[in-house]
Amino acid sequence: MPQSLSKVIIHIIFSTKDRQAWLDRDVRPRMHAYVATVCRDLNAEALRAGGVADHLHVVTTLPRTISQAPMVETVKKTSSKWIKGLDLKYRQFYWQRGYGAFSVSPGQLNAVLEYVQSQEEHHRTRSFQEEYRDFLCKCGVEFDERYVWD
Repeated sequence: MPQSLSKVIIHIIFSTKDRQAWLDRDVRPRMHAYVATVCRDLNAEALRAGGVADHLHVVTTLPRTISQAPMVETVKKTSSKWIKGLDLKYRQFYWQRGYGAFSVSPGQLNAVLEYVQSQEEHHRTRSFQEEYRDFLCKCGVEFDERYVWD
């Protein structure tokens, strides 16, 4: 087969450092758009970026030319640099060290996109920690509480 083809959809979740509410309503849509642009620059199809003040969800395809860890590192590093350049008030902005990345089946894609779209509504009653813990359990991921929240 002379051609390499791939369609791997992933849902990436990561938080601001110490879950500080850096992403206010003014900068949040700009951050989502910027992250989508970074994904496209990596030859990924950015399907949706969303979140609230203390964390981000990105639903994207994984390009066949880059693996998951370098892709997430690039998204986090370039978006952190970008926001710091917006205004001096963001100079102490950082993303948390870790992230979660989960495969999305094509049959569940619309549900995941709606879930990311409704983050503001969803987080009126649930914290990021509650959401992420439940998400990990639902996906069958075993985790140590001491390391999930650093």
